[in-house]
Order: sequence, then structure tokens, then C-alpha cells
Amino acid sequence: MGSLSSKVVRASKMASSTEIKQFIKEAISQEKVVVFSKTYCPYCTLAKDVFSKIKQPIKVYELDQRDDGPEIQENLAQITGFRTVPQVFINGNCIGGGSDVKSLYDSGKLEPMLIG
Repeated sequence: MGSLSSKVVRASKMASSTEIKQFIKEAISQEKVVVFSKTYCPYCTLAKDVFSKIKQPIKVYELDQRDDGPEIQENLAQITGFRTVPQVFINGNCIGGGSDVKSLYDSGKLEPMLIG
């Protein structure tokens, strides 16, 4: 998929909640678009497909392929207020999930969010 990357990273030990929150904070601050996803989730695929369609590079964390995936998902719920995936961040801000990304794309509001 070209510049779209999905690097699988496995945690070697259980991280503390503070470490997980720090990981999330660093992850969403280092990339323009970050998607916390699960490989089998159709809404995750929907979100990733929208970014692929507009040729926007994204950083994907597949939580079902990480040893610390459940802990990341639990901490995301504390940060964003929802537990479902995908959780999509643009410029460090959570914009929602797969349906939200598709709605923003369909309304022409997604691409302007990616400029800058």
C-alpha cells in the first residue's frame, strides 16, 4: 500500500497505565494521522481505506497484534471517552472512528483537516 505503514510492535512486558498513556501521547504527537485499529474490524478497514483513497500516509497500531493492545484500548477509552476501534487522531486530536472519518470525507471536511 505504498507509504501506508502498519508496523507490528510487540511489548516485551506489561506496561503501567502511565507508560501506556505516555506511549499514546507520543504516538499521536509524532504523526499527522494515527489509527488505533484491529485487523478484523470492518470500521477500521473503512477508516484506513478512506486515507488510502486520498493518499494520506497514516500510522496504524493494530491492537489485536500487540501484547499490550487491551491496555492501550483501555487507556484510549479513558482519554477519548469511547472504547471502540478505530480511534483516529489527526494532529493529536481524536476525530472519532470509521464512520466519522467516512462522513468527514464525504462532506469534504477531512482533507482540509490534513493541511498544515
